[in-house]
Amino acid sequence: MAGEPIDGQVLILTAAKASVPPARLPNLVDRAQKRLAPALERYRREYERLYADDEREVFLVEWGHWETLGDDLEVSDRELAAIRRAHEEQLLRIGRRTDREDTFETALEIREPVCIGTDGDRTNGV
Repeated sequence: MAGEPIDGQVLILTAAKASVPPARLPNLVDRAQKRLAPALERYRREYERLYADDEREVFLVEWGHWETLGDDLEVSDRELAAIRRAHEEQLLRIGRRTDREDTFETALEIREPVCIGTDGDRTNGV
């Protein structure tokens, strides 16, 4: 089974800020994970991997990437914004824990993060 891409604490924080019901956010993140997990190898080939551990890998993608994913997921603009925010908050939480918050915040000024849960396989290193 793949790891969870977004920590529970991050979901709670995001739900407090999002314009979707808090009970809905975990389901939305799960839907995104189901779409992203099968594409993990493609993300490894095509995007910069900013972070990886036994539970997730985080990639930086071009602006607009989430809009494309939103079309595939068939979610509303609000739901998509909540999913995107959860991924951003997860990256910032990782940044705080790894003393890389400034670097990650700078990266968010030019690209969007995508967190993909893994089963512990970190092919190609970090």
